Amino acid sequence: MCGSNSPGSPEKPPFFLYEYPGTRGTDAPREFLKGYKGTLVTDGYQVYHTLEKERSADLKVAGCWSHARRRFAEIVKASGKNSPSTPGQKIAAEAVKRIAAIYHVDHMYEKSSDEERLDHRKNSVNPLVDAYFECVKKYAGKTGLDKSSKLAGALNYSIHQEQFLRVFLEDPEIPLDNNDAERSVRSFCVGKHSWHIIDSKNGAAASAALYSIAETAKANNLKPYEYFSYLLEQLMHYPRNNVPENKLAELMPWSEALPDRCRKLKTR
Repeated sequence: MCGSNSPGSPEKPPFFLYEYPGTRGTDAPREFLKGYKGTLVTDGYQVYHTLEKERSADLKVAGCWSHARRRFAEIVKASGKNSPSTPGQKIAAEAVKRIAAIYHVDHMYEKSSDEERLDHRKNSVNPLVDAYFECVKKYAGKTGLDKSSKLAGALNYSIHQEQFLRVFLEDPEIPLDNNDAERSVRSFCVGKHSWHIIDSKNGAAASAALYSIAETAKANNLKPYEYFSYLLEQLMHYPRNNVPENKLAELMPWSEALPDRCRKLKTR
């Protein structure tokens, strides 16, 4: 299952969209993203970069800082609590610390206007990003570094992804990572062994559609069960695949026309 999400804004409510690709090749994401114009926040999977080259006029790829951090964090975690850190672990710890600083400073203006956030990223976050890449390039070029080590892999990942990891600096709406999308598929991945009855392409496609609705409902502060119940109550009055556009608009998870029973209570 592949998925995408929009983090949302007052003008663009959040949504999650999943699809069963059937393959990890270029054809599946090419079809999935057909008609989409904007920015993808992804890991370093080469297929996305291939699509960007094919559609450079309307598709851009932004790198995920969480994926860059994860490689260093795994190296740090490998050392025991009471064991002295190796030189490689110290380098990894420094990289993790620098990425944490980038997140911290960027989040200071998370609730600000787009103009303020973009200005903040250019003046306050960009220098930290410059320093980070200067640091990883320095360590990657050190004599004696085992080119096959996890540390070399972590350093080279950031270096090869630099142009994509810098994209967020140009657009205030681009998040630092795609963690929202990863969190949204976690429950599916954890529970996948519990529903082996989904053993066909049609079943997988139906499951992806239902997950899209459920996760989008949750992202818009709805109760999934109540929302599904309300959808079924309303859609039963129309022929299949022939629901009026204005009615569909009223049924969207972000619609103001939804009844209160579908909404989660706001907590103070």
